[in-house]
Amino acid sequence: MKQFLEVGKIVNTHGLKGEVKFELWCDDINYLSQFKTLYLDAGGIEALSLISVRSQKNSAILKFSEIDSIDKAEKYKNRVLFGNRNDAKIKKGSEYIQDIIGCIVLNEKTDENYGVVEDVCNFGASDILDVNNGGNHTYIPVIPDIVLKIDTKGRFIKIKPMKGLFDED
Repeated sequence: MKQFLEVGKIVNTHGLKGEVKFELWCDDINYLSQFKTLYLDAGGIEALSLISVRSQKNSAILKFSEIDSIDKAEKYKNRVLFGNRNDAKIKKGSEYIQDIIGCIVLNEKTDENYGVVEDVCNFGASDILDVNNGGNHTYIPVIPDIVLKIDTKGRFIKIKPMKGLFDED
């Protein structure tokens, strides 16, 4: 499992004092607010000290101690930021998308292998697993009637396939 996870991207500057407009790739601003440090790399080497986080429409405004002018903020535009998974807590029963990707999807009764989770999407109603089985993609809604168990440590997901999900008929 990756230690440093993408939390979003700096998309623009905000004001003259070095604040940045941030596109959230995590659940919400409350999750992001748990961090004191964010990183410019997936290895957690280049750190930025987070001073404040506030909401602005569908994004956030961030202030870092290292960025105190619009000129400095300009240099960070389009940079992806990472958070150390140990620095924040997620809700009980929740999983990081990064941990779900790569899990094998199995039938809850027969252990039939339906493929590997390649991506997790969300178009509004629920998360959707993009399961790749030899180049064939199946999209599985993450709802209690279908997804029965997600075991990221064991790297598998047990599902109860609904009619039509895998059948061609």
